[in-house]
Amino acid sequence: MKPTLFVLAAGMGSRYGGLKQLDGLGPNGETIMDYSIYDAIHAGFGKVVFVIRKDFEQDFRDKVLSKYEVTFLSRSSSSL
Repeated sequence: MKPTLFVLAAGMGSRYGGLKQLDGLGPNGETIMDYSIYDAIHAGFGKVVFVIRKDFEQDFRDKVLSKYEVTFLSRSSSSL
């Protein structure tokens, strides 16, 4: 069984001035998440689970999850 990688990406980026985990920084606009996913897959991980804030769920879906085959589970903070 392949291991699962948990990526904690719920930070607000207040010192950075935005959601740094979603900003394009690679030569083709790759995000930090893209590099994390790539490295995890090549290191042998079978699943990647992201822990994000509900208030930037749509941006995360649009910029990260739209590029990959995913199963998405959303929980409100009150159900945790």
